[in-house]
Amino acid sequence: MPHRANYATVFIGSHLHPATETLNLDWADDAGDETAAFEFDVPTDEPHDPYLGIQAFDVSEYGHEIRINGESLSGFDIPPGDGWQYWVDTITGASLVEGTNTIRIVRDDSGNDAFAIGTVTVHWKEPTPE
Repeated sequence: MPHRANYATVFIGSHLHPATETLNLDWADDAGDETAAFEFDVPTDEPHDPYLGIQAFDVSEYGHEIRINGESLSGFDIPPGDGWQYWVDTITGASLVEGTNTIRIVRDDSGNDAFAIGTVTVHWKEPTPE
């Protein structure tokens, strides 16, 4: 069966930080240790090979998590990098479902990292309609 690529773009626009560290960002909402659960739709019950691309700003530490539908992705999710970076991560340890899905970013609260998340694009392959 042939497949086609599909995706959903989610603007997170959130600043994650401990109470003692902040960044001066007028475009990002203050999220503290975790963002709200942002929704996106998947129009198929057979999503294959999912991955995401994430815009991150000033990440200083490993250990932060990306959660899809409440499940943490396996491995490290967002690597450290000065300024803006764009990171691609496969969706493993979590599953996309047909209909409404959620994505949430959770800061590792054992450190003092203050960073921001811009846009996340979730990609998958789906069967081509006949």
